[in-house]
Amino acid sequence: MKWFWKFSRNLLIFFFASSILAVIALRFVPVYITPLMLIRSIEAITDGEMPKIKKNWVSIDGISQNMVQAVVASEDNLFMQHHGFSIQDIHKAIKHNKNGKRIHGGSTISQQTAKNVFLWPDRSWVRKGLEAYFTVLIELFWSKERIMEVYLNVIETGDGIYGVEAASQFYFNKKSLNLTKSQAALIAVCLPNPRKFNPANPSGYILFRKNHIINLMGKLHRVSFE
Repeated sequence: MKWFWKFSRNLLIFFFASSILAVIALRFVPVYITPLMLIRSIEAITDGEMPKIKKNWVSIDGISQNMVQAVVASEDNLFMQHHGFSIQDIHKAIKHNKNGKRIHGGSTISQQTAKNVFLWPDRSWVRKGLEAYFTVLIELFWSKERIMEVYLNVIETGDGIYGVEAASQFYFNKKSLNLTKSQAALIAVCLPNPRKFNPANPSGYILFRKNHIINLMGKLHRVSFE
């Protein structure tokens, strides 16, 4: 038992030390690979297909302000105000899920970034607990600008497509810096299910959601990291 507790203590120390160091390092280093990319690649190999990863890292200055406004309007209206968690959105999600058939999450952009960079897609309590832990770390060690930059570069935006730069080039044949409000909103509304929805060939539902997001973009304060 003494050996077990010593091993457990050392394991915990290693986990906390390595996770904190990883978060600090990724404050400055581009995130080129994520657990989800590896999972999708393994799934492709299992299905007898070649894994594909379309991804182009760009700084936040190389991404259209329209794209920033669109994801804030679509995913996290209070991104600039909260410290990683939005109690208001969590309460809304719980209320909706009790009354509706379609499950809605209450995850902020910070939570999604923590999940995408450090964890795997799963609805277990273990994963949610780790997500909360990494969300606290990135809110502590990263700026809001860095969180947004990483989010826009690693988010899944299609089948084998990651980040808004790759999405912009694939769907609209242009750099993400030149995305219009409509194009940015189309990418944003497809994020909940990017392998099902296509921003370049939107369904009636996606067009309806796009118009709603554009309307919200006009009402929200301009996101500024200065």
